[in-house]
Amino acid sequence: MPKPKKVLIICYYWPPAGGPGVQRWLKFVKYLPDFGVEPIVYVPENATYPIMDEALIEEIPNGITVIKRPIKEPYGFASLLSRKQTKSISSGLIPTQKKQSLVQKAMLYIRGNYFIPDARVAWVKPSISFLERVIQEQEIDTIITSGPPHSMHLIGLGLKKKLSSLKWIADFRDPWTTIGYHDKLKMTSKTQEKHKSLEQEVLREASQIIVTSPNTKKEFSELTKTPIQVITNGFDVQENDVLKLNNKFTISHIGSLLSDRNPKILWEALSDIVSENEAFKSAFRLSLAGRVSESVIESLKEYGLDSFVQLEGYVSHIVAIDLQRKSNLLLLLEIDSPETRSIIPGKLFEYLAARRPILAIGPEGSDIEEIILQTESGSYHNYTQEEAIRAAILSHFEHFTNKTELLRSGDIAKYHREALTETLSNSILQ
Repeated sequence: MPKPKKVLIICYYWPPAGGPGVQRWLKFVKYLPDFGVEPIVYVPENATYPIMDEALIEEIPNGITVIKRPIKEPYGFASLLSRKQTKSISSGLIPTQKKQSLVQKAMLYIRGNYFIPDARVAWVKPSISFLERVIQEQEIDTIITSGPPHSMHLIGLGLKKKLSSLKWIADFRDPWTTIGYHDKLKMTSKTQEKHKSLEQEVLREASQIIVTSPNTKKEFSELTKTPIQVITNGFDVQENDVLKLNNKFTISHIGSLLSDRNPKILWEALSDIVSENEAFKSAFRLSLAGRVSESVIESLKEYGLDSFVQLEGYVSHIVAIDLQRKSNLLLLLEIDSPETRSIIPGKLFEYLAARRPILAIGPEGSDIEEIILQTESGSYHNYTQEEAIRAAILSHFEHFTNKTELLRSGDIAKYHREALTETLSNSILQ
């Protein structure tokens, strides 16, 4: 049996961090040894994670080498000024321009212009020096960096410059300069050019690029000739382990609902149905698990839906899976912007594994739509299609009333984490 190939994986999000960012490489690391790859993981020792999920520590595979080194982050200092505001901003819950306080505006300006590409940039230089020795001592010839935060890619760039024979795979879970929150960080034109310059250098110098969506591949292909491969996120749960559904007609959203991801067209449709359909009104419940922005809560009150809402708060990954499987309809909401067409939320794949119908709302041309159509897992709507959204909800409610709800039967096997890891291992072993 051939000796496993060592690969160094450099990432920021790792248990006990919670949220979708940690899932991708936690699951890849789980399955890589099955395909002849020995992962060595490098992560921060004392990171300031906005979301914590201690239960994920139990999912770290036995025998995996995890190297931790201290990181200096500005959030510790900033939280002395405003702990609540710092946590909200680092979680992505950025208030709208009109509702930003002077402290929030100052924090966003400082974050956008003094920490390039992000607040973890101070970890780059010490990591390069430390990892150069690790690579040589461990005889590692392949490294993988995963961003955001894109400072991880700068570590890869620095190592590549020092060790030219190194194979460097840059994994982009999200785009860089076209990500939706960039325009909220109050960047100067000079800062924006710096981001673009760093992005282009990473794309040019990496040996290979991995992205999570076809639209991101298309975007990056216009910037580099480096080979680009799409490896989406996925699921790692038992498909057939289905729980009993809720007694109420429960529409659920799992994950953060940011200010810009406030689907007023959906709230309006639900408000109309509630006012016109007494049976629906009696049975309806809207379950929101995760951080919810104040603007979303205000909109729900405005449309008279607050009495139907159950705010679950942040829940562990295990509880989130349980909520998905018990729901009658799962919401997938993306910001109505061309920049988000390439965003495929990790929860989509766990929604697929839950085998519950999905109601997705997002921009035209989204990669999400193609996956939902291919897997026959629900319906996708744009932000102009209120009547279609309303009809879809009523159709699912009719199945609930008649007790004719069926499991979705589309083929989703290629999105299992094990299958995705096999694809990744082929790239590593080439």
